[in-house]
Amino acid sequence: MAVNEWINGYLEAILDSKSSNIEDSSGVNLRERGHFNPTKYFVEEVVTGVDETDLHRTWIKVVATRNTRERSSRLENMCWRIWHLTRKKKQLEWEDLQRIAKRRLEREQGRSDVREDMSEDLSEGEKVDILGDLESPPKTYQHTASDIWAEDKKEKKLYIILISLHGLVRGENMELGRDSDTGGQIKYVVELARALARTPGVYRVDLFTRQVSSPEVDWSYGEPTEMLTTNSEDADDDVGESSGAYIIRIPFGPRDKYLRKELLWPHIQEFVDGALAHILNMSTVLGEQIGGGHPIWPYVIHGHYADAGDSAAILSGALNVPMVLTGHSLGRNKLEQLLKQGRQSKEDINSTYKIMKRIEAEELSLDAAELVITSTRQEIDEQWGLYDGFDVKLEKVLRARARHGVNCHGRFMPRMAVIPPGMDFSNVIQEANEADGDLSLTNTEGSSPKAVPAIWSEVMQFLTNPHKPMILALSRPDPKKNITTLLKAFGECHPLRELANLTLIMGNRDDIDEMSAGNASVLTTVLKLVDKYDLYGQVAFPKHHKQNDVPEIYRLAAKTKGVFINPALVEPFGLTLIEAAAHGLPMVATKNGGPVDIHRALNNGLLIDPHDQQGIANALLKLVSEKNLWHECQKNGWKNIHLFSWPEHCCTYLTRVASCRMRHPMWKTDTPADEMPREESLNDSLRDVQDTSLFLSIDADRSSINESLDGGADIQDQVKRLMSKMKKPGSTEIVGEINNNASNKYPNLRKRQRLIIIAVDCYDNNGDPEKTMISMIQETFKAIKLDAQMEKVTGVAISTAMPLSELMDLLKSGKIKANEFDAMVCGSGSEVYYPGTYEEGGELYPDPDYATHVEYRWGSDGLKKTICKLMNTVEGEDAKSGKPSKQIEEDVKSSNSHCLSYLIKNVKTAKKVDDLRQKFRMRGLRCHVMYCRNSTRMQVIPLLASRAQALRYFFVRWRLNVANMYVVLGETGDTDYEEMISGTHKTVIIKGVVKKGSEELLRSSGSYLKEDIVPGESPLIVYVNGTTAEEMANALKKVSKCDA
Repeated sequence: MAVNEWINGYLEAILDSKSSNIEDSSGVNLRERGHFNPTKYFVEEVVTGVDETDLHRTWIKVVATRNTRERSSRLENMCWRIWHLTRKKKQLEWEDLQRIAKRRLEREQGRSDVREDMSEDLSEGEKVDILGDLESPPKTYQHTASDIWAEDKKEKKLYIILISLHGLVRGENMELGRDSDTGGQIKYVVELARALARTPGVYRVDLFTRQVSSPEVDWSYGEPTEMLTTNSEDADDDVGESSGAYIIRIPFGPRDKYLRKELLWPHIQEFVDGALAHILNMSTVLGEQIGGGHPIWPYVIHGHYADAGDSAAILSGALNVPMVLTGHSLGRNKLEQLLKQGRQSKEDINSTYKIMKRIEAEELSLDAAELVITSTRQEIDEQWGLYDGFDVKLEKVLRARARHGVNCHGRFMPRMAVIPPGMDFSNVIQEANEADGDLSLTNTEGSSPKAVPAIWSEVMQFLTNPHKPMILALSRPDPKKNITTLLKAFGECHPLRELANLTLIMGNRDDIDEMSAGNASVLTTVLKLVDKYDLYGQVAFPKHHKQNDVPEIYRLAAKTKGVFINPALVEPFGLTLIEAAAHGLPMVATKNGGPVDIHRALNNGLLIDPHDQQGIANALLKLVSEKNLWHECQKNGWKNIHLFSWPEHCCTYLTRVASCRMRHPMWKTDTPADEMPREESLNDSLRDVQDTSLFLSIDADRSSINESLDGGADIQDQVKRLMSKMKKPGSTEIVGEINNNASNKYPNLRKRQRLIIIAVDCYDNNGDPEKTMISMIQETFKAIKLDAQMEKVTGVAISTAMPLSELMDLLKSGKIKANEFDAMVCGSGSEVYYPGTYEEGGELYPDPDYATHVEYRWGSDGLKKTICKLMNTVEGEDAKSGKPSKQIEEDVKSSNSHCLSYLIKNVKTAKKVDDLRQKFRMRGLRCHVMYCRNSTRMQVIPLLASRAQALRYFFVRWRLNVANMYVVLGETGDTDYEEMISGTHKTVIIKGVVKKGSEELLRSSGSYLKEDIVPGESPLIVYVNGTTAEEMANALKKVSKCDA
């Protein structure tokens, strides 16, 4: 009965607060627009604190005792609605438990499959060796990283790329805290760029971010380039004009809008194409400065956060250079926390935070990354351990096998490296010797008013004896920070109260009632505990402080020979512990999370269990009372603090990166004219003519256009004659000869200004190409010929899931010659062919450079075994009956060395791409899986190969800018269809051509949506209702006028 009365009291309070919509209360924060909402507070209290049966009893009681008064009717209705909310919350909790259990089962199954596949390779001796490796303790910090890097790598000239897309990034006057996207990560990446540029061996650092030209923000965020620092500090270095650190702002998404990070996802590919253009240009410039004329490729591409990780993975694949990832905060961890709160369903969370797209981006980043950098070991075990693409146990097994030269069957795991963030200690270290100086904390007569900082006076006014050692805690008044347990430990330990003061810096506040419920609750409890233990004069808790006051607070605590404490329940890193150590303060810190690593490095204090109140008091009393221990901890902190400096961070970082598998574009075929500008016509400049003449003399066995290049005539005369021919209107003689001279050795792509890619996926129910594809190809060629001027510089490529043999049969059936195409992308992007080039015995063979380019992490042997096992696993009714059923069959005709193709027997039982990706990742297999040809085929190709990536390869290899490409698509297609739409290329979508695609097999329920990949509106996308040449020509003309 007492419980029911308590509930009734809350319900009455809700009525008094004039509630209007209880149903939505569980999904909304208690604070709205800065104001406390009492209705939501009371609803939250009832939903979280009362058992469902008590709510039901209250409802029955209200129904039984109701009268005609409106208030009783409203109370009855409210009881029912809150009861419904409670039941809904329990349902969410049950679904969460089911989801976790299912995931645990899938992971165990994945590990079991891996053990089964790999155990047969090991001898008994190797098994013992690997087990020994797995049981060895983790390595401690490398204290000599800076010495090793400085001695070994100083002669290098590295080009490093950092990516941080969201928020507002600039070098000076950073607007930290302006919004949730402009926070500590912005400060970190800017300082990292500066520090890397000053590190020996690094020539240039580019920090890529989004260009924002909007009246909402300062004009500086619209500047395309901002210099952060130069390398001029080293006078001995040969510093070039492009050296140093720069912010490079790439325009993508709406130009006049500042978008929060959740809205950037559809525009990621546009950023990638813009960044790729900058990198290719810069690699040429740096090659001229420091590379002896050879391009300087990025040493590493480092993505920060999920959106930048996604971008870095695609860029890494396009350039074939190593990728590094720093997560900062992780989507799966956030999803787990939000689901545990029970306030929002998974669908609501995804709608608000685009959390599923973020998680998929992080999974792709794990697939592609050579190295993942974390701040603490806890981040590896408890956060990255939630991901399909990373398994701590499997990573150790694969690393041990690789060390012993044992086959891993195409399985890979990224290496995890704990490298704490760097800090600038240049100011605080200089103050190290001041701690033992004058301990006077108050102004003496005649002394300068500046002798005591203002914040010291603010703190000391709380204390009866400010000379006593100060126990300092600095954090938000968040329940997770565990401040109340600290206060209880202090209040109940009389020796500690007699010996020391306690100072709590809990953010800034004006009115507790205006703060969020959690913060207000902590502060209220603090005030009550101070009163309960009568701690007046012993505890300081100032209302306000500025950011630049924090170092002064540390100094005050150090002058009193105090201690810094972080008693948080879990601390992801613990930056304040490092700051305190730099100012000479020993630490007492939680044993949960990052402080463990910090303590191992600094050895300047004690670790405690945050739930052990007596243990907290004992640790504080020990450090404060034992002077020798205090001095030893202070000395150790100062001695080891360099491990957290920026120079040490950068040297450790570069040493770790150097241990990765380094790779960069390596062309097997030499191309003398690679330096020739690709975006200008041949008669645009004298330099073009000179490059062309050189090209002709080499590639045509020194044959000449007018028989003038073989003699000893002056080169300028040759140039004049060449230009006179090129300037004659309508003369195509020179262009034709150039094409003919080199057609058998190098693709025409390198001379094209524009490329049209036909990527329409129209297939019948058997997966065979429909006749409409032939007519559409023919009409496309006709459309190009309608513009005689553009015809000369426009090439055509076809991109398809079909193998070359089937594509050639299709073209023959329509009497289309293969050499009308500049390129053919076959096998869903697994192979590239150039008709007229790379021919042997009249047959085409694939570009060997492209094969090398997409080889990264390709493990066909392990994939074949796993695919057969996964795809032929029977589920549902067939599983109950025990009937064996073969779900797939290898399509040998469509397979190649970089494409595993399978015929789908039954589309209804086929697993979705999402599910397959998850299972492959859990087994350490990295690949790009898709369904194609009207859901009749499943194809598995290398991780960073795709039809979209093939276009970027053309840009990197032949310098044909993606922005000058036009992709022709249907309204649907293969499951890689969405990847082909967005980017800086122009897209022409023909309506009614493709009747049915394979997209139904792309996503499972609860996954990210198409809107998270494809921009809703873009000037680069046009739709065509028909396939006639005139309609195609008009569409191409229309979209060509649009800029990204």
